[in-house]
Amino acid sequence: MTSTQLHHDFEFGLDGHGEVLRIAARGSEVLANAVINRGTAFSAQERKTLGLRGLLPSGVTTMEDQLKRVYVQYRAQRSPLDKYLFLNTLHDRNEVLYYRLLSEHIEEMLPIVYTPTIGQAIREYSHWYHRPRGVYLSIDDPEGIEDALLSMGHGPDEVDLIVATDSEGILGIGDQGVGGVAITIGKLAVYTAAAGIHPHRVLPVVLDTGTDNLDLLNDEVYLGVRHARVRGERYDAFIDRYVTTAHRLFPHAMLHWEDFGASNATRILNKYRDDYCTFNDDIQGTAAVVAAAVMSAVQVSGTPLADQRIVIHGAGTAGIGIARLLVQMMCQDGVDPETARSRVWGLGSRGLLREGIAVRDFQQPFARSAAELAGWTLDLPGHYELADVVRNVHPTILIGCSAQPGAFTEQIVRDMAQSCQRPIIMPLSNPTDRAEASPADLISWTSGRALVATGSPFPPVRYNGVSYRIAQANNALVFPGIGLGVTAARATRISDSMITAAVRTVARSVDPRPAGASLLPEISGLLPLSAQVGLAVALAAQKEGLATAPLDNPVQAIYDAIWRPDYPRVKAI
Repeated sequence: MTSTQLHHDFEFGLDGHGEVLRIAARGSEVLANAVINRGTAFSAQERKTLGLRGLLPSGVTTMEDQLKRVYVQYRAQRSPLDKYLFLNTLHDRNEVLYYRLLSEHIEEMLPIVYTPTIGQAIREYSHWYHRPRGVYLSIDDPEGIEDALLSMGHGPDEVDLIVATDSEGILGIGDQGVGGVAITIGKLAVYTAAAGIHPHRVLPVVLDTGTDNLDLLNDEVYLGVRHARVRGERYDAFIDRYVTTAHRLFPHAMLHWEDFGASNATRILNKYRDDYCTFNDDIQGTAAVVAAAVMSAVQVSGTPLADQRIVIHGAGTAGIGIARLLVQMMCQDGVDPETARSRVWGLGSRGLLREGIAVRDFQQPFARSAAELAGWTLDLPGHYELADVVRNVHPTILIGCSAQPGAFTEQIVRDMAQSCQRPIIMPLSNPTDRAEASPADLISWTSGRALVATGSPFPPVRYNGVSYRIAQANNALVFPGIGLGVTAARATRISDSMITAAVRTVARSVDPRPAGASLLPEISGLLPLSAQVGLAVALAAQKEGLATAPLDNPVQAIYDAIWRPDYPRVKAI
């Protein structure tokens, strides 16, 4: 990290001994600023030079002591939302301590700072709002985009990552208007805690294009623009202005899209991915972690990916993203694209994607021909539902992105298991009560043969004396490492090969062969995993000529790119 001027009262930089924080502020101004405040960890000399004597208790504590104290306070919070708000308050008070606490308890706190708890926080955003954290861009003020993006004081080389949402497809709760800014803040917290992306070199952005949520529009304390969601040409012009302005101001920043609606997510990604360094976690990140679980399961099943028959129930933005990535990986293994696509069957709201029904542009490559379906045995003529597809296709992989709880019925699973020794079944819909099936049922119905990954966390399943650890296909296993690799390489784009490099790295990071073993790594080991993913992504970028930073020593480049939540040395100026 180069020297970064963030505020006229302080400056971060590097010297021969590591990170140094130069502080011009004095007294209560130091304690009021979360970026430079370290509370009772200021030494006696630092208190003297910074004018803090008398403003803190006499005792000087270490960060370790502070961590013990705030962790006890965290555990004392009664509800998940209370814990979320406690962490927010800590973030507002002492940023380094916040990230240290989060990184040391990432498995426990990830469901608090991100899904599922953040969904409740977003719903109630306008009610608990107390401090701005993020950049708010209004479709009613497109001319203000540049000023808003510059308002944090960053220079052209001082932003590595921008996470933006228009809040239309927030998690499983839909349109949440301006409150969606919290999802970008949560995402960036994970980037920092899981991969060491420097918290001062990122921007959380909400693209406030209105909301169709009438509850919000009629809430007197709602903080967003008060009109229906804007669509069409005006929306596209606003998005384009954001992309071009952000890239012009911060040319090395990766543009991360988060929780856009189905009608826009794939379209926006496809429009900009060849010209800008842009990434959609709901499409590419979800696809990558699911593909990693598939690759682990394929290793156990003994059947190559190209010979699998894959059914995706819920072939929307995420489902088709998974399908595309699996097809790309087959093609990398030497399969021609048409044959690879023929291995995937997708079901949408009208059943099997096929000729003669309305499908979205991004679904079209996976629509089956009428000739192919001739002779199928159907429960109801003209209807191609999940049970029909399983009966006729005999899938070896069944993936659920439908948000239809219980869609993987006992009969469907038993039909699948009859023709497949090690069925790979992934009910991915969140939260838990929307999962297509429970892992316990899947293991029971297949007599312990199913290889299972889920979208929500589930406890281990005990069956016939074996404890089955259920892999959670959590995007946090992938996207932080992708961001780290892109940052270290200063990649100009994110290619398919960079994504598949991440997939194969995650799949290699776990041994799924022992009985009951998880198909994916544990969340508790995110930082070392992210470093490995980052290295693979950076090397893939270099191989394709997309890296603009020197990578003569790639391992050192990744190590140097990781920010660690330690108090830097303080120099009063």
